[in-house]
Amino acid sequence: VQLQASGGGLVQAGGSLRLSCAASGSIFSINVMGWFRQAPGKQRELVATITSGGSTNYADSVKGRFTISRDNANNTMYLQMNSLKPEDTDVYFCGAAAGRLVYWGQGTQVTVSS
Repeated sequence: VQLQASGGGLVQAGGSLRLSCAASGSIFSINVMGWFRQAPGKQRELVATITSGGSTNYADSVKGRFTISRDNANNTMYLQMNSLKPEDTDVYFCGAAAGRLVYWGQGTQVTVSS
């Protein structure tokens, strides 16, 4: 499984961004996909996940502001981020789990200015 993340950038507080994660390869084996974020020197943390059946889960810090979705026809996962805050500034990674295997895409930088 290969993952390609895109859509990061610089936005003012209160603004919006949409991240995309295109999957290729053995995508039929994917059980759950998700977005994670990581600041320098800190552990990678969960932002949101979505299962193959469409069930979603969010970190408390983003509930009500971020929406995760997936387009199965185009093998793409999205993260719509609204009402962005400076503390959302991080490198965002998409990940996918297929059984016991975990795959990561490259990070995309999100910077929210105050």
